[in-house]
Amino acid sequence: MSVEKGDPLTGTAVVTTPAEDTLRVVSPADGSTIAELPMDLDVDAAVARATDALAGWAGLTPGERAPYLLQIADRIEAFGAELADLESRNVGKPISHAREEIAPTADALRWAAGAARSAHGLNAGRYSPGILSYTLREPIGVVGLITPWNFPLLEAVFKMAPALAAGNTVVLKPSELTPLTTIRFAELVADILPAGVFNVVLGDGRLGEKLVAHPGIGLVSLTGDTTTGMRVAANAATDLKHVHLELGGKAPVLVFDDADIDAAIDALVACGFGNTGQDCCAACRIIVSAGVYDQFVGAYLARVRDIVVGDPADDATTMGPLVSDKQLRRVVDMVDRAREAGATVRCGGVTLDRDGFYYAPTVITDVAQESEIIQKEVFGPVVTIQKASDDDEMLRMANDVAYGLAASIWTNDLDRTQRMTAALAFGTVWVNHHQNTVPEMPFGGYGHSGYGKTLSTMSLDDFTNVKHVMVKPKA
Repeated sequence: MSVEKGDPLTGTAVVTTPAEDTLRVVSPADGSTIAELPMDLDVDAAVARATDALAGWAGLTPGERAPYLLQIADRIEAFGAELADLESRNVGKPISHAREEIAPTADALRWAAGAARSAHGLNAGRYSPGILSYTLREPIGVVGLITPWNFPLLEAVFKMAPALAAGNTVVLKPSELTPLTTIRFAELVADILPAGVFNVVLGDGRLGEKLVAHPGIGLVSLTGDTTTGMRVAANAATDLKHVHLELGGKAPVLVFDDADIDAAIDALVACGFGNTGQDCCAACRIIVSAGVYDQFVGAYLARVRDIVVGDPADDATTMGPLVSDKQLRRVVDMVDRAREAGATVRCGGVTLDRDGFYYAPTVITDVAQESEIIQKEVFGPVVTIQKASDDDEMLRMANDVAYGLAASIWTNDLDRTQRMTAALAFGTVWVNHHQNTVPEMPFGGYGHSGYGKTLSTMSLDDFTNVKHVMVKPKA
């Protein structure tokens, strides 16, 4: 059955069926249950709705689709305080940080509305005598979007905005850990979009597997961990679906001896422990030139001690809890193994004695390059700092991981900047800043960080098929 419009779970945008299971949503701040929702493990109804809506939506011109996206952007801003509060309670991020995400969420929709109107094909001309060739970009059809638990609202919009702008219809599955802002978002857009254009289904990994395998889905876009991405790619290959993957990261931060150390530390502490380190681009792997290593470590540790860990609803809090007990256990176990292997825990390294899933901001030094804590994504408030003897060693250490999502370098040397940005094997390289994205430019990784691009017109390209048309005039 469909939930009736006006139900707080969906309006017309979310499809549910009689529940096989109940989804229990837990507050990271105290472990209490904040919602119990029916799971929908049958995606057929959602795909059918999206399929029925496809011809009408794809048949609109980009200029006709754009106003829908602009209205959604306005709606997000109008309900920004409510959405931020819900995101903070469900994810555990500080309320001040959740509020900061509303503006870029709305901006991504406004960008997509304009970008769709300026999208263009490839070459057009006469390449065969007497025949005109041109290309068209056409929507893929019904696309399945699977979003992560760390930025549920922002990631939902980063995926659905270019997908809808390109003329596709959408079935979106949020993480079972943090579905609340996605549900509320679906309710808010239900009276804006035509019925069936945007659909949300609720469930765990079983639902994700069914969405990936559904024959009515033409593309699957996942933001998640690398292991899940590999499984999605393998399952999608059975019927050659398009796949877009934004996966894990282990961002290296290269601090050279000519860097502005104070400015670097201010940014890197914020980017290392923001969202409790649960960010694929977190500044979690710092590599420092030997000449400034001691100075950097001392100042960095002093700044970390200023982090205020506490209730996400408190404006004074700068770091909240981890999202779940499972994630907390992962962080505890990885830090414990690093300590047992000989690493030095300079601060933190303990759970905090309070309700919820809190772990102290942790800095680790004396770690071997081949160690787990360097090679694997922790996804928690844990930062390693390594020392390197020269530029070449810094570069080797930076590239010596399977991930390739993002990196940053900190230097005032232009020649070094050019060398390093060329040699770093990462999809985004920031210079003298970290963790900044804009909708006009692409974001996506190399290697185990996946493929395909979020943001920019390249993301629109990912949601389209290219058709070559050859026209021969009547003889």
